[in-house]
Amino acid sequence: MKISAKINVYNEEDNIAGVCEDLQWVDEIVIVDSNSTDRTVELAKRYTDRIFNREFRGYKDKHVFSDAQTTGDWILWLDADERLTPELKQEIENLRKRDPATLPDGFRFARKAFYLNRWIKHSGWYPDYQMRLYRKAASYWDGVPPHETARVRGPVETLNGELLHYTKRNLSEYHAMIDSYTTLAADHLYRQGKRASWIDLIFRPLGAFVRTYILKQGFRDGLPGLIIAVFTSYGVFLRHAKVWEKRLNGEFISEGSSLG
Repeated sequence: MKISAKINVYNEEDNIAGVCEDLQWVDEIVIVDSNSTDRTVELAKRYTDRIFNREFRGYKDKHVFSDAQTTGDWILWLDADERLTPELKQEIENLRKRDPATLPDGFRFARKAFYLNRWIKHSGWYPDYQMRLYRKAASYWDGVPPHETARVRGPVETLNGELLHYTKRNLSEYHAMIDSYTTLAADHLYRQGKRASWIDLIFRPLGAFVRTYILKQGFRDGLPGLIIAVFTSYGVFLRHAKVWEKRLNGEFISEGSSLG
């Protein structure tokens, strides 16, 4: 079971060394950059020579490209701000002892986020199961921008242990991410011919807040839970507002436009 770890990056000089240190036990580390302007590539060269550059054309495009650069039968996908717990590492190592014929096509594990100086255990953020270890030959990429993800054609098994996500360091970074993600989502919805009404701008954000803070028990995460719920609601509002804005401006959709 040859495991290739892949990391897609852009300006990750604060995280790249840590994630590469965390992955020294795998058979190969593949890093795909998109014209970083900091020391990301320089630092990455200390850990691997499998470094590639890909002009950013969307998350799916970059993931498909980085998967193609791996040489192992299995791909372990991590972001630069993610780490594996020792328990999860051992679970993955134990897979090498199993009969390859008995392995499913993918493995998922819980992801836990560290945000606003605490581990978030509710708000819809946990356990947040992610399929991040998958058989290359059985995988493909699917989903709606910007949340495209790897999928497999066969069964998926759950491993113990956690993927630790040291997410945005402050509210400004989180706000910038929401702005970027809602633009991608709005582009996709607009290309699909979706419209946005006052109902979308009022009731959908309100519903998102109720689901996050009440139904998904965000209130149990304290003040960070409230902030997460408000930002979640704001993201829904902004996504639909940008769809409305595109129609207001009459943005042109060319025939055969790619959805990324």
